[in-house]
Amino acid sequence: MNSWVNLEALWKIMVVGLLAGAGLPALFAIGVRALNPPARAGAPAAGRRTSAGPLNYAVAVLCFAVVLAAIGWGISVIVNHR
Repeated sequence: MNSWVNLEALWKIMVVGLLAGAGLPALFAIGVRALNPPARAGAPAAGRRTSAGPLNYAVAVLCFAVVLAAIGWGISVIVNHR
């Protein structure tokens, strides 16, 4: 440990920042993508949409639940900080 920089605290801040700053938006994007699957080859006309299957809904719900849990945890940390 340096007297100017606390390296242990620095790497913890970096990990949490990467997870919250890039991980949660990426997880949200995966959930949105699961609800709107890409069209398959030989699909009907371009104006028609294919629906997401039950597995896609389960993935989307899981992703959104994790994001909401992280938001709730962050709010509780802020509110309960003494």
